[in-house]
Amino acid sequence: MSVEKQVREYILENYLFTEDDSELNNEDSFLEKGILDSTGILEVIFFLEEEFDLKVEDTEMVPENLDSVNNIVAFVDKKSS
Repeated sequence: MSVEKQVREYILENYLFTEDDSELNNEDSFLEKGILDSTGILEVIFFLEEEFDLKVEDTEMVPENLDSVNNIVAFVDKKSS
């Protein structure tokens, strides 16, 4: 399963409580759309660390890395290479 699909499923199921893909666009800002708050972001970080076997450093906990599906996919790709 692709990183994008895993992240989308996680956000849809755990924060939007739906399986309807149309409820989330890959470029939607989690914070601006009210999908995640600061606690939710921490839960996403734990998910990423567990699911993709990577470590998110304190300096990497910024919107550019974690505030949309697209940002997370790019971040995971960068961390994995």
